[in-house]
Amino acid sequence: MLLFAARGAAEACAGRLGPVAGILLGASLFFAYLIYGVGTNTFALTRAAVVLGLVIIPLALAFSAENKPPGAWQDFVILATVWVAVKFSPAKWLWPFPGGKLSYIFTVLLMVDVGIAVFLLTRRVAGTGYLAGWGARWSVYVASSFLVFAGIAIPLGLAMHFVAYAPQWRSVASFPAVALGILIFTAWPEEFLFRGLLQNMLSRLCRSEFAGWCAASVLFGLSHITNGHFPNWRYALLATMAGFFYGWTWRKTGSIFASAMVHAMVDATWHFFFRAP
Repeated sequence: MLLFAARGAAEACAGRLGPVAGILLGASLFFAYLIYGVGTNTFALTRAAVVLGLVIIPLALAFSAENKPPGAWQDFVILATVWVAVKFSPAKWLWPFPGGKLSYIFTVLLMVDVGIAVFLLTRRVAGTGYLAGWGARWSVYVASSFLVFAGIAIPLGLAMHFVAYAPQWRSVASFPAVALGILIFTAWPEEFLFRGLLQNMLSRLCRSEFAGWCAASVLFGLSHITNGHFPNWRYALLATMAGFFYGWTWRKTGSIFASAMVHAMVDATWHFFFRAP
């Protein structure tokens, strides 16, 4: 996941190997799962078949799109497949060892790498901003996006009784580690999916950056409607608002790293200073 965030890594790999690059990465992912299953004595044909399907089906759809521009129906089916796999797949069943939250993290890593194989190496979608770097004025964009959103969302969340102020001062020493974990395993994958891919392709499809920005933000909000309980409209509303700010940051910087930084700052602030009432 981080290797292909190096400047020029995906382009160089896809340029030298062509479509084979995506196949090789997909095969490597499945081979890694086989090693995991055998090495932890949890191998089962049914589990291996499900993981194989999660790798092969998106790649097959990508190859069926052939030379179609980004935004083909196959692209959106693949995005939906990736999102459903992360959101609803039986992660603890797929990754029985060692269990707990690591099962979800393993699923996230798997599907992000599937997304890389499909969209960066096979479909070669331009403008995703899949890059870990820092540019001029990015600090201004990231800080202003976070502060303006916080200035709106915190009073609104309190007024809606969505959150209550409950700082965890005793856990403040773990803040850097938790924030880093949120950045890598939550913010980065979601920004790749919703900004680098979804907003990117919707903007192309609608021939309007503004329309793509709005549509991706609303879909981002709706993707949170099942969090906690269904339908959680308050969560969906605030997540939609957050999506507008993340999308703005991505548009200004052209990088999911910048929008992921804002995303991680928002989630970490919520984690340490607020709770659901």
